[in-house]
Amino acid sequence: MLGFQPYETFQLLIETGGVDRTNTLLIAACDAYARRGKPTPPEMEQFEALASRLFPIAGPQARAKGAAILGRAEMLSPTLEQLVVDNIGEDLIGFLAGAADLSEPTMLDIIARYDVPAAATIAARDDLTNVVLAKLFQMNSRKVYRALAANNAIVPRGAYLSALARSAQMDHMVAESLAERSDFDAALLAPAFFDLSDDHRVKVIQAFTNRETPKLPSSRTIEQLTVANAELTKALMKLFSENRRPEVTRLLSQITGLDEVRCGQIAHDVTGAALFVILRAFGCSAYEGLKVLIHATSHDSDRSRALADFATLFGNVTPASMAYLMSAWRGEVNLLELNKPEYKPFTETSRRTPSQTLAPAHNPVVEQAIEALARIGARRAS
Repeated sequence: MLGFQPYETFQLLIETGGVDRTNTLLIAACDAYARRGKPTPPEMEQFEALASRLFPIAGPQARAKGAAILGRAEMLSPTLEQLVVDNIGEDLIGFLAGAADLSEPTMLDIIARYDVPAAATIAARDDLTNVVLAKLFQMNSRKVYRALAANNAIVPRGAYLSALARSAQMDHMVAESLAERSDFDAALLAPAFFDLSDDHRVKVIQAFTNRETPKLPSSRTIEQLTVANAELTKALMKLFSENRRPEVTRLLSQITGLDEVRCGQIAHDVTGAALFVILRAFGCSAYEGLKVLIHATSHDSDRSRALADFATLFGNVTPASMAYLMSAWRGEVNLLELNKPEYKPFTETSRRTPSQTLAPAHNPVVEQAIEALARIGARRAS
């Protein structure tokens, strides 16, 4: 068998030798099988019988070493996989991550043990069946959900989409992984907005571009406040220019219904993304909103680009959609409603259509406002 002694010879050596000889035979047999390449069905069947006889009577160290060697074989049957999993010990994670193929029974057996590190390693594989996926999503483990969120081989739809969206609300690493994906609707990350990086916050806002949203219970209140948006922008611009951010916090808390902790985050967010949502939700135009943002955002070399991006967003997202996003921060909406056909974006991205990035605004009035406000900021800084 496998280029050396026939199975009967191994059987005789096992019966006449002690544990030491059994250990040597196990390691030699596993090494020979791993070097064999792709075995024929009879060879695999014969080796299964031999390995099943050797593993139980070998010593612990020999079993672990033999399993590690066997795990490198080109082809393993479910029975041999099970022998590797049961005996490989600390090298289990490496085996699960590096195995070219894993059978469904082996995966299900590991998940059933509730071995979280091993299950998370399986969750990162690209050969998961629907049965295995269903079991993984049933595990209440952050490590497993982080691996699932980062696994681009998993299509986020149906119950899987809902589970990932809920997990993102509780785990910022899941939210970041989902924000990195082109096949995940970033609008569903609205509750995790403040846990995301600066670029991903803008991506969430972009997800509401040209998009209808469900009607809000608080829409009447917002409509009434938009009448006074000129006074709002004037007050915010004055407070930000004088760096009175605690007062901004209190003002935002009064008009948005958000708690003061959240409003404090918005007031001190020098990127301006969260403040943009508030300004647009209350109907501020690009010209009005930029006057506030230029005083609220950091004055670094990327400010002009950021302001141009926000100018574009003022034209592409509606006040209603930003009011919906703000309501998501308060937990008042069911974001999964956005999966309904009537609330899908008008322009779906595809592999043939490159994803649209924010383009600088070409509205002359907006560009003049940016330049004028930038000069004002520069004079005040000097």
